[in-house]
Amino acid sequence: MSRSILTVVVFGLMLATGPLLGQNAPEPVASTGLPEVALPPQLDRVLRDYERAWRAGDAVALASLFAEDGFVLQSNRPPIRGRSAIRAVYEGQGGGQLRLRALAFAAGDTIGYIIGAYGYDNTPGDTGKFTLTLRRASGGPWLIFSDMDNPNAAPQRRSAPHTPSPTELPAAAH
Repeated sequence: MSRSILTVVVFGLMLATGPLLGQNAPEPVASTGLPEVALPPQLDRVLRDYERAWRAGDAVALASLFAEDGFVLQSNRPPIRGRSAIRAVYEGQGGGQLRLRALAFAAGDTIGYIIGAYGYDNTPGDTGKFTLTLRRASGGPWLIFSDMDNPNAAPQRRSAPHTPSPTELPAAAH
């Protein structure tokens, strides 16, 4: 293959695959498809306290919402267990206008859950979803036993394979 034909082929491949290179980062997908449900006051308090502590960037207040042996299960990170580890994870996080809304819930005497969605600031719709499993001593306040969340992001696409430029090709191809 002559050098000029090879150059045209390589340049054509670069033009064809170039737009794919910028598609690695998942973009949040706003969603408001499911209606919010009203929570009983004791469960709603968990969400409102979480919002207040997050907005204040208060890692101590956030950790205090968790059971002593609770879990934080964040996207793309290993599980965190225990109130002191949870406090350390939340250090430096927060500060934005977090909005939490419940999509479903159930609660017995000592075990409950909330499935919900979240958003930030004035961004319309939900940017992610969460599940909170809750635990309490009989008649006591609800504490978070586990908090799992993840963003509503488009699936991550693979990068286009690297196409060598004519100067990167082996000498025999020139």
